[in-house]
Amino acid sequence: MITLKKVVASLVFTAGLLNATPHAIDNSHTHVGFSVKHLMIANVKGEFKDFGGKIDFDYKTKEFKALSANIKTASVDTGIEKRDNHLKSEDFFLSSKYPEMTFVMKSYIKEDDDEGKMIGDLTIRGVTKEVTLDVEIGGTVKDFNGNNRVGFTLEGKINRMDYGLKWNKALELGGVAVDEKVKIIVEVEAVEL
Repeated sequence: MITLKKVVASLVFTAGLLNATPHAIDNSHTHVGFSVKHLMIANVKGEFKDFGGKIDFDYKTKEFKALSANIKTASVDTGIEKRDNHLKSEDFFLSSKYPEMTFVMKSYIKEDDDEGKMIGDLTIRGVTKEVTLDVEIGGTVKDFNGNNRVGFTLEGKINRMDYGLKWNKALELGGVAVDEKVKIIVEVEAVEL
């Protein structure tokens, strides 16, 4: 049954989308990274080199109305070829069967003009889990060609075990080789289409 409340909510949501403008991720000015503790004592960092995405951003309200991204798992790069090959294998991403991981925003909670929370579905190895990412908007600008751009950072943590990335090795004196928690750090520059 359609209620007046649902109709009003739908109209408000639609009006918000009309004010938002579509953007594409500028890959040459974007970094999709992660950090995970190794041997329980030091952080190992890596990144993904091949990714894409679309964003609807409202310059007036400084809010995200939509965001979707896809990342090629075989593009993982930690600077060590042997480790990268292991990450692409069945022990981790199984890139031959699951070539992409995706993120689709479900909602954005604005805290102020510079910060908020982005809630969305992250899919890795065919497993989808809801995650919350902290958002920091770096700013907006008109570039040398007159195009509007927005810069922002997404940060959060996931448990890799939730997505089937379960390889590990116990250490002789306790602990494990690779922590279960993975920190996500994505720095984005997006250009209006």
